[in-house]
Amino acid sequence: MIKKNWMGTMSRLILCVAAGVSLSVGAHAQDAKAGNIQITNAYTRATVPGQQVAGGFMKIENAGAADQLLSVSSPVAGEVQLHEMAMDGTVMKMRQVKDIAVPANGSVELKPGGLHLMFMNIKAPLSAGETVPVKLKFAKAGEVELKMPVNAMGGSMHMH
Repeated sequence: MIKKNWMGTMSRLILCVAAGVSLSVGAHAQDAKAGNIQITNAYTRATVPGQQVAGGFMKIENAGAADQLLSVSSPVAGEVQLHEMAMDGTVMKMRQVKDIAVPANGSVELKPGGLHLMFMNIKAPLSAGETVPVKLKFAKAGEVELKMPVNAMGGSMHMH
């Protein structure tokens, strides 16, 4: 009886360790800070040759007064736009927005299927394991630069 319980415990421990290892594979997101704004879990996804667009995702936390993300730029793309996806009846539509509100003492998450960055006119394929330099401009916090890891296609990185 004791041996059986010990084996069950060891099996669960091995599974937990294996799961932890699989979560840590890939490039690590670089956190960045500007004023009261903290950027965490930033990433984009690898692209295939000829693919002209890619999404960018992150969590933006604000420890102060309300702010807005006004613009984003990156040398890997001709332009980086702020986008939102929303349902229009039964059709999901994507549209450019002029800014993204970051609530006072709150946060906003840029994620697939919602608010996100859209890298337009990508100059060369983004490869898994590399990083993409990005500059974000906020109305109050000013500019912040970070390197977004490029994750494998279809992959995301949600480290909590």
